[in-house]
Amino acid sequence: MSPAEIIQFDREVSSAGFRDAMRHLVGAVTVITVGRGDDVSGMTVTSMSSLSVDPPSLIVSVNRSASSWPLLKTYGVFGVNILSADQRDVAERFSGKGGLKGAERFAGAEWTARPSGAPLLVGALAAIDCEVEEVIERHSHGIVIGRVRAVQLQPADAALAYWHGDYLAIDRDEDIARLAEVSVPSARARKV
Repeated sequence: MSPAEIIQFDREVSSAGFRDAMRHLVGAVTVITVGRGDDVSGMTVTSMSSLSVDPPSLIVSVNRSASSWPLLKTYGVFGVNILSADQRDVAERFSGKGGLKGAERFAGAEWTARPSGAPLLVGALAAIDCEVEEVIERHSHGIVIGRVRAVQLQPADAALAYWHGDYLAIDRDEDIARLAEVSVPSARARKV
């Protein structure tokens, strides 16, 4: 290891240093939606993950200072919308870009509701209706365990990912073809 690669273990890691390290982790872009009717809000997150298949459940980390937090606690339900590559504008609106808040973030896209009433994005790769099963509050965030109540799926499409502070498309067919070109020697090369 070069000196630049050596990591010092301090008792206190800076928030900026930790954030920089997490930027190396590629994350699926999801929009978490909360509330009902006009009393709605949401946020763009990459901190959503499956927890269990039996029963179907997932987890998401939510900053407790986020405007969505009180609505999540009040209604006890939320939507998870896994975005396709062509929904970058939705991701940006829900990240607060342009100063949009609450119901303003929902403009420009079509929404529906399933049993819980939480808004679900029409055209998302997957839109998942969840009921809060448990909240574990730690530090600045709440780890929300959601029991899945309904799922809407769209035909496979390129997914939206977040890496190093920017959005990128992950297209299964296109990326598999690219990987095959660089990782599998051609038949001609093997014959030589």
